[in-house]
Amino acid sequence: MIDNTLKLWYLPTGEEITTLGGHTDWVTSVAIAPDGQTAVSTSDDKTLKVWDLVKETELATLTGHSEAVNAVAISPDSQTAVSASGDNTLKLWDLATGWELATLRGHSFRVNAVAITPDGKTAVSASSNHTLKLWDLATVSEGVNLQGHGLCVKAVAITPDGKTAVSASGDKTLKLWDVARGWELATLKGHSSWVNGVAIIPDGKTAISASGDNTLKWWDLATGWQIATLRGHTDSVTSVAIAPDGKTAVSASEDTTVKLWDLSTGAEIVTLRGHSREVKGVAITPDGKRAISASEDKTLKLWDLATGEMLATFTGDGAIASCAVAADGVTVVGGDWLGRVYFLRLEGLRG
Repeated sequence: MIDNTLKLWYLPTGEEITTLGGHTDWVTSVAIAPDGQTAVSTSDDKTLKVWDLVKETELATLTGHSEAVNAVAISPDSQTAVSASGDNTLKLWDLATGWELATLRGHSFRVNAVAITPDGKTAVSASSNHTLKLWDLATVSEGVNLQGHGLCVKAVAITPDGKTAVSASGDKTLKLWDVARGWELATLKGHSSWVNGVAIIPDGKTAISASGDNTLKWWDLATGWQIATLRGHTDSVTSVAIAPDGKTAVSASEDTTVKLWDLSTGAEIVTLRGHSREVKGVAITPDGKRAISASEDKTLKLWDLATGEMLATFTGDGAIASCAVAADGVTVVGGDWLGRVYFLRLEGLRG
């Protein structure tokens, strides 16, 4: 019997503090609101759950999707969220009440990812039907259909100024899009396998992509040119995160390692070893000093990025595929393939 729960842990001692209800199937993603007060988890059980990170309680279960929920984006004001589902739709939710505000229809196949512009006015969704779509969140209407990829679009990110979207696809390319006009600006070619994800440097000038060809690539978003290829992983790179100061990147790979990269040179700084299976997700604390990695070995690991030291390991009950760090730098949320959502505190740890 699967005990699908949310567990609150104090990492320095491994002591379990609180256990709350959870999902009934794989947790596909977790997101923390910008205000750090709530988190939202998505699941193959067709629901989302909203969690109060202060009171350590479940606020609501959001139902309405008819297939797995693959991703969620939370608005900059932390009031609403947009979910992406295998039922070909997105849904707009009020996080305070748990009410469904609208269903966004238009994709003809599963929706894999969604991002919201910094002004909260527009959502960009990515689908397995090779397209992206722009959505006006004020009028809850479909905007421009972004066509050009040759295979499923796996990820999308938006620059801090909200003007450009970057999409990553199974067709081995990334594309740059003008969000206001819905125009394709450039196609970024160079990977030899699918592109799993993309992260934009905080200044909005460059981006890092993670690929199944075992590499990351560093791109100039103004020109579309490749700045460097980051080599060192020996298996697919699953995830990448950028430090808030934009000086370093951290990558996760199916080769069981995490790597830290210098974005002034593109050189590898250190390889973080300790996981025994594929690493599926990575996040960096707001101070840029530590990283959290999520692995199929059922653990979350905390790393000191200055020394490469493993500071702590949390062992869950199932393969952990996602993680996020709150703005306070203390709260971590992760989700596993048994439906559990893990809520951890980082107080008291060295580093």
